[in-house]
Amino acid sequence: MNFRLTTVRAKLTALVAFSTIVSLATLPVLSWIMDQQLVDQVRERTNGTVRGVSLELDEDLLNLATIVRQLSSDSNLVAALRAGKAQTVADSGKIFHTAYPQIDFVFFDADNRRVTSIEVNQPPENALTIPGVNRVSADQPFHGVVERGCESGASEPPAFIFAQRIPDAGLIVACIPLDADYLTVMQNKLGVELAFVTPRKMRIDSTPHFPGDKIAEATAVSALVQSGARDWALAHVAPVSMMGPEGVYGAVIGLDVTDIRDIVRRNLLRAMIVIAIATMISLLLGARLARVMSRALSRVNAALVKLQKHEYAHVDMIRTGDELEALATGFNTMVDGLQERDKLRTTFGKYMTQTVIEHLMNGKVQLGGETLTVTILFSDIRSFTTISEQMNDAQALVGLLNEYFTEMVSIVIQEDGVVDKYIGDAIMAVFGAPVSKPDDAQRAVRAAVRMRHALAALNERLVARGASPLRTGIGIHTGEVVAGNIGSEQRMEYTVIGDAVNLASRLETNTKELGVDVLISRDTYELVKEMCDAVPVKELQVKGRLEPVMTYEVRSLKDADLKP
Repeated sequence: MNFRLTTVRAKLTALVAFSTIVSLATLPVLSWIMDQQLVDQVRERTNGTVRGVSLELDEDLLNLATIVRQLSSDSNLVAALRAGKAQTVADSGKIFHTAYPQIDFVFFDADNRRVTSIEVNQPPENALTIPGVNRVSADQPFHGVVERGCESGASEPPAFIFAQRIPDAGLIVACIPLDADYLTVMQNKLGVELAFVTPRKMRIDSTPHFPGDKIAEATAVSALVQSGARDWALAHVAPVSMMGPEGVYGAVIGLDVTDIRDIVRRNLLRAMIVIAIATMISLLLGARLARVMSRALSRVNAALVKLQKHEYAHVDMIRTGDELEALATGFNTMVDGLQERDKLRTTFGKYMTQTVIEHLMNGKVQLGGETLTVTILFSDIRSFTTISEQMNDAQALVGLLNEYFTEMVSIVIQEDGVVDKYIGDAIMAVFGAPVSKPDDAQRAVRAAVRMRHALAALNERLVARGASPLRTGIGIHTGEVVAGNIGSEQRMEYTVIGDAVNLASRLETNTKELGVDVLISRDTYELVKEMCDAVPVKELQVKGRLEPVMTYEVRSLKDADLKP
């Protein structure tokens, strides 16, 4: 006999009845299984925490190495270290210490004598007193865990250490002490009790509630122990990152599992009571609920299939007054949001980078406006009126503009700039709004130089087609603007306004008279003079400003890596 349940109601009723009977019959077995699962889950959680601790330790050492390498590549710091200028070295190091306050730094000269230190109580006078440092060379840094770390005091705890030698300049040593503060940070991240131990399993330090009397029983696999009135799962981890001259230091993880068994037993009892009561109710209501669920879910599924095909269709809701109705409502809201978001992404993607799009779409732009320091770039095609008069074909003229804008705007976006607006054949781009970066001016100047190179390549194609080449002027200024949503109740747009915008436009206007193609103000020059070759042109008297504005011509970028 072929027996098949063809309705959701029948299936749900049969499922409830069968599962209820099976549950009642297997509760004793389930109790034993859950006890065993408890042990397995504790071990699994412990193993996961062991992996988490290892990853945290490895990541901290990697961060330490990254920071030291960044310091060693800082030309100002290297020059100051070579000259023994302690204050300059300290100032450079404090920039990183501000971002990573848990890291201590000691700087030594080429003769291993201490030049200065940051947040070290008793820094060693000579680098060779730090274990392992005597093996450090320019291409062979030292990393691991050593006694006392960057300190020379006998009572100081071991520390992660990374030492990098700079040829003919000196040595940089960075440490993260394995102390109570560091344990507290890891405890907050992982939610477990922790202790650090020496290669001989002697406790260095631990979190307040860690069962220190049971450290010796910890193994690489989870061990269940009892300390006082509490039950603990302990595991010992000794990652390669904690290797040191004295051996491999380790961390012991402690999970309090005292209350888990009681919770399991209480849940079993509650399950028996709930199953007995729910059996009758489930059998009566299952079929009716299944019918409503089937209809509601079918409609959501149909709409979901359409959504997968990028058809934004709403669900025809069934008024159930419960989660099914909320699901349909939420689905419809999601469809509207996805549709609107796709429109916005398509529109925004033509003007700005993905980072700025996310910033705007996450609602981080203030309504009304905010004062920001930005770099404004104006670019304009010279004598475009003459070019347009010579081209009788309007379609060809629009095609030429689109080809030009495509080249220029792609460079602006690649440099994380935002195209604020097109003004005829001119482009106004903003670097620093709505997302500000410390190198906005550098990116604007780099974009200008790249635009100049891109124009040269475009002109080669135009000449090859028999068209006249284009010439442009670019003006750049850095200053304060008001950035925000400006407009009317019916239509608003995000833009920037202010004297800085006007000055950038005036600089672009003067490029033709001064015979240059990239003209920047003194404010911008002071921010980019290390990265580019720029020569002074002349002081301009700009309308609306009492003081004249000194201008500079950007000829090229200095660093080969920065050149287009």
